[in-house]
Amino acid sequence: MLSKRMLDALNEQVNAEFYASYLYLSMATYFEERSLNGFAHWMRAQWQEEVEHAMKIYDFINERGGRVTLKGIGDPATEFASPLDCFEKALEHEVKVTGMINNLVDIADEEKDRATHVFLHWFIEEQVEEEAGVNEIIDMLKMVGDKGHAMLMVDRQLAQRGADK
Repeated sequence: MLSKRMLDALNEQVNAEFYASYLYLSMATYFEERSLNGFAHWMRAQWQEEVEHAMKIYDFINERGGRVTLKGIGDPATEFASPLDCFEKALEHEVKVTGMINNLVDIADEEKDRATHVFLHWFIEEQVEEEAGVNEIIDMLKMVGDKGHAMLMVDRQLAQRGADK
């Protein structure tokens, strides 16, 4: 059984994961408007992952006898100065989510909730992967600058991402 504190925090995380999915979908729109379909594909794959993360927590709450409480999703950013700016904002968001996951682990530890602690281990590893993946793209974008032909090469590379990365 989940404590009220743990349940409330997990419900907040469900909302945060749905917000993240909304943010990535907004970023996909930005790239689609610029005919950077590989970038858009990458963002759509990320959108799908974030929905899966939300549902993973949703299912865990139900398995532990808790009640999922869905809340409104805030408006995501819709304007970005460049592809680099977009990915820097994505990284900023992932760092924020990492902090939220770490806070959940702290709560689980304080509540002596071993099951939730073990469950959250997957998310800790996932966040390391998320941040590293976005950082890699940021590094590429910094290398290519605003050179059109190089940007198209990055676009092609991002189009190769499968739904599982």
